[in-house]
Amino acid sequence: MVQIAFILLCHKDPEAIIAQARRLTAVGDCLAIHFDARAAKAHHDRIRDALADNPNVCFAAKRVKCGWGEWSLVEATLHAVEAAMEAFSQATHFYMLSGDCMPVKTAEYAHALLQSGDTDYIESVDYFDGGWIKTGFREERLIYRHFFNERQQKWLFYKSFDLQKRLGLTRRIPDDLQMMIGSQWWCLRRRTLEAVLEFARERRDVMRFFATTWIPDETFFQTIVRHLVPREEIESRTLTFLMFSDYGMPVTFYNDHHDLLLGQDALFARKISPEATELKQRLGKLYSAKGKTFEISGEGRNLYRFLTGRGRDGRRFAPRFWEGGGTLDRDKELLLIVCKKWHVAKRLVAAIRQQTDIPAVTYLFNEEDTELPHLGGIETRLDKRMRHRRVLVSMLFGYHGGHKLILCLDPAMIDMMQDFQSDRATTRILEIECAFTDAYLQGHVRRIGLAGDSTPEDTLRQILPTIRNDIAFEADQMQEAGFPHHYHLRQVGSVDENAVPLSEFLSIPVRTAHGIASTDNLFDD
Repeated sequence: MVQIAFILLCHKDPEAIIAQARRLTAVGDCLAIHFDARAAKAHHDRIRDALADNPNVCFAAKRVKCGWGEWSLVEATLHAVEAAMEAFSQATHFYMLSGDCMPVKTAEYAHALLQSGDTDYIESVDYFDGGWIKTGFREERLIYRHFFNERQQKWLFYKSFDLQKRLGLTRRIPDDLQMMIGSQWWCLRRRTLEAVLEFARERRDVMRFFATTWIPDETFFQTIVRHLVPREEIESRTLTFLMFSDYGMPVTFYNDHHDLLLGQDALFARKISPEATELKQRLGKLYSAKGKTFEISGEGRNLYRFLTGRGRDGRRFAPRFWEGGGTLDRDKELLLIVCKKWHVAKRLVAAIRQQTDIPAVTYLFNEEDTELPHLGGIETRLDKRMRHRRVLVSMLFGYHGGHKLILCLDPAMIDMMQDFQSDRATTRILEIECAFTDAYLQGHVRRIGLAGDSTPEDTLRQILPTIRNDIAFEADQMQEAGFPHHYHLRQVGSVDENAVPLSEFLSIPVRTAHGIASTDNLFDD
């Protein structure tokens, strides 16, 4: 009979951890918790007090201060595993979880799957030939010693690396190990973990090697399990469904991902947004449900294999591709206001907000300080927004809750317009055609840094025709792109003339559009 002991590494949100522990143990499974020693002691005490009377919960004997890319994550895992092995003698399988994971199958389904085969589930591919790492640090993760945290001590991390490289201070990989790499979210049988712990006690040389390896949580268990367990007893995949953005960070799931998640060939999903309260409630009830069947579509697993197959790129974590498929639902309407004079577009958006309930975001891909809701960090920098653009827009739709969303773009962003046009959602473009006086263009040249207050007038006169040509070229590009829903709002047009395309663009009555088009000083500089 299968009993799962979950190994939970967490560092925040004690109430969510308590709820997760109660949910998983309610059906007879067990849980060993390691709560990061960097986190507040009060939060740790709150968790221990709330779960003190639950015999199916135990805690790691030692709390470790964890850091991304460090050995500390593996050390914390081993402490939690040791606690679980000692506390839960009937546990047959040990499943790694994070505090952001939620079940996407019932306990019945999970137990039946694990009962059906004598198998370890751990993504484990050859470190050098498996395609996980495309560029950036590869062999360097292993042959050099990494003593510092790359995120918190970046200068020391790279100085130490450069010094070792310059002096030729490399080390050998243990001769008897084939280095493997893969996701840290595994599910292993009891006898496998017993063998791993025994190996760790006997092979101190290997433990010292991994202690200064970079990102060892992706290599330690993956390598040791392959070393100890026959290949035919290992299924090289994770039972936790997760995806990565092209910034190398886990994609966050929201309320409208419920059906997608249940259709995947996985038992849990990572990571669920703290704001996705409806999704959490639905998944929270799922694990203890009885007699539920699932239709596995499997496209998520194939997509994940394709995405991760591109490897981790760069020095940090980095690019994994997420934006290739359509990320916007078919019923969504993305309304792009394209205008070179940003202040004109912003006035129009302000008028639209007064007359309609359509949410709008102005120049989020051009201005760092654009007002955005908290979306888990994706919104914090322009470069992140650009790399995650489809995911970001999908999250904005989810945040505002409607099927329409207005964005403002600069006309130079033709590639982004084409990208959104190729998605499944309906994309409409409103091009605002403005007049550009010499005085305005001179100010524009100074704003973008091509000229300063002391720039001679002769130089400015030489620059202005080029700027005019650039603006005309951008307009020509948009025209040549042949966008199917392309409307024009013209400074030279009358209110009546502009109300018609505005009405069609926003799908609102002409009378309402007339009120917006008649906004005072709309085109003023």
